[in-house]
Amino acid sequence: MPARWPITALEEHVVLPAILEAWQRLGAPDLPSRGFGDSPVARRLRDTGETRLAHMDDQGIDVAVLSISTPGVQDLPEADAIAVARDTNDQLAEVVARNPERFRAFAAIPTQSPAAAAAELERAVTRLGFPGAMLYGRTGARLADDPANDELYAAAQRLRVPLHFHPQMPVQAVVDAYYAGLGPVGTALAGPGIGWYYDLGVQYLRMIFSGVFDRFPELQVIAGHWGEVVLFYLDHTGCLAEAGGLERPLADYFRRNFWIAGSGTVSPRYLRWTAEVVGTERMLYSTDYPFTYGFRPGGFPYVDTGAGAARSFLENAPFTEEEKAGIAHRNWERLVSRAPLPRPAA
Repeated sequence: MPARWPITALEEHVVLPAILEAWQRLGAPDLPSRGFGDSPVARRLRDTGETRLAHMDDQGIDVAVLSISTPGVQDLPEADAIAVARDTNDQLAEVVARNPERFRAFAAIPTQSPAAAAAELERAVTRLGFPGAMLYGRTGARLADDPANDELYAAAQRLRVPLHFHPQMPVQAVVDAYYAGLGPVGTALAGPGIGWYYDLGVQYLRMIFSGVFDRFPELQVIAGHWGEVVLFYLDHTGCLAEAGGLERPLADYFRRNFWIAGSGTVSPRYLRWTAEVVGTERMLYSTDYPFTYGFRPGGFPYVDTGAGAARSFLENAPFTEEEKAGIAHRNWERLVSRAPLPRPAA
């Protein structure tokens, strides 16, 4: 019988008092996805104790890398974001300290201020022991490739820690143009139905074509949701590499600068496609807790997450035991070891 490898899951959401109180104070939308109310999702987001651990055990998850639910602090005013990010990260560090064998955490980053963003990443990594940070694409209308983010990207490269990006709602003009007139379904399509993924996937392409990874060639980005659509169109988009002045083929950026996770979408087809495009050595694991936990086919997000589904999905994958162990935990450990990463074969 194959050895039981541990699973580290990277997109495991939480809402802590510092961020919840800031959202309440500033009149943020009263949504379960932000931890408001008494729905199962809201309660699970606020829980960092026995219930969460029991759900991890149920799914076969050994370590959860916690991150604040979208959009983190990136929709707060600058003055609030800096203080709230610091308080939130301190609270995240306390959660990890109470159970370091089961929890790690991605830092919340106040991207509204380039200097504060870089400083908070440095503090979170060097003083709190965080293995990286979670970002949420845009900061207001400012996209991820904006030069204002270069100070943060430079810090991440110097510290040798990854930045995990999570989508958020497209700007209102896009929502109005593409998703209006459909009622609640339109809102869902604009968000986790499909709009989220296009919004962030285009930003990944902008980061590449605007030269972010040429300026910071060792910057490492974690992309969830099987690469936010982009991987499925690389054969098309790759033909623009020369016209866009890229220093490398487009696919090469995904094989050198990106790591891909499925974010709880239990799709064998997407799993196989991702392995074909970037290789299993660039794949990580995530369950998108609590947004997928306990749902069945026909409920959001249309995947079966019954007992043990997270582990059985990987156990049943068409890979070698060595490759499965890589996806389960070894690739993550290699990424955050701070050691130089091996170059992919040409």
